[in-house]
Amino acid sequence: MQKVECEPIYQPPYYEEDEIDLRELFGTIWRNKFKLFLITTLITSLTLIYVIVTPNSYTSKTILVPKEQSKPSIGGGAAALASMAGINLGGSGGGIDVANLFKNLIEDYPFNREIIIKYRLDQKLDPQNMSKHMVFVLNGDEMRKNIINFFSHIFSSHQKEKNQDEIVFEIYKKLKKIMSVSTDKESGAITLSATVEDRFLAKELVEIYLREMSEYIKKLDFKEMDAQLNYYQNELSSTTNVDLKQNITELISSLIKKKVLSQAGEYYMVKQLTKPEVAYIKDKTKPKRALILVVAFITSIILGIFWIFFMEFLKGEEDEDKDEIEIDQKVEDLKEKNDMPTTTITTQTTKRESDLSF
Repeated sequence: MQKVECEPIYQPPYYEEDEIDLRELFGTIWRNKFKLFLITTLITSLTLIYVIVTPNSYTSKTILVPKEQSKPSIGGGAAALASMAGINLGGSGGGIDVANLFKNLIEDYPFNREIIIKYRLDQKLDPQNMSKHMVFVLNGDEMRKNIINFFSHIFSSHQKEKNQDEIVFEIYKKLKKIMSVSTDKESGAITLSATVEDRFLAKELVEIYLREMSEYIKKLDFKEMDAQLNYYQNELSSTTNVDLKQNITELISSLIKKKVLSQAGEYYMVKQLTKPEVAYIKDKTKPKRALILVVAFITSIILGIFWIFFMEFLKGEEDEDKDEIEIDQKVEDLKEKNDMPTTTITTQTTKRESDLSF
């Protein structure tokens, strides 16, 4: 009989996979539950203190509508001449994006510097001056007084170390966060708002910026229109061409009409749809205390668990190092024990050979 050799069946090598033992993970957390409790309590307590000492912020706003552009009835020659000269005769506003213009002015340091100095906003934004209108979550007179005195002391000591230009620049950076301009794309309405701890000051800031920005833009436009009027009046007196005189006369008339119409409203380029009001004492904008506490609580738990696992990892690394050191020490001890009998036998054999030789 012939023996049939069976080919070995190939079996793929087995690799031990790293599996996550949820029971072990929960066990680690449970063993360190008191540490997790302390971390969560500490972070949540600090957050609670923060929301207690932080005063409410209130928002005051006004809604503006750009004025409609009225196109003057001028002849084709005058219109062409105005277009060639780069003159816009499209009425008040002239197609300018008022919202972007307001945003640029709020970001402009020289413009803000004049407002800060003119209205003494560095004093009005002093916590000590805003203290009588500040609202805290706990409105105890003694507690409010202590909190305000604490922040006022920090603010005053910080301000004393700086000169006037540095103080104005700090207020400018603060005002950029307080003031905001937004636009409704559907209606085109512009919202100018201010958010600050003093709800009365918020209304005042909206009125100040609306008035100053309107006057600033009006002043620039009128300066340009006056220069154009002077130029065309000089050209009108020097030219002898009848058609050209007629076109220049129409241009001058249109510029004067634009200048007169632009002064008809309370504000230049915009109409005020709603006036700014002092916010109701319970209508705060921030802080969102309940949300802050919930987020802080959840974050503290996550950070606590991460810290526990990280410390367990470091502890495991130290234990592995200790085990390796112990194993190496045992190996060295075994080597020393194995070397001792060999040396003894060798010594005895050498002694016997020497005796026999004698």
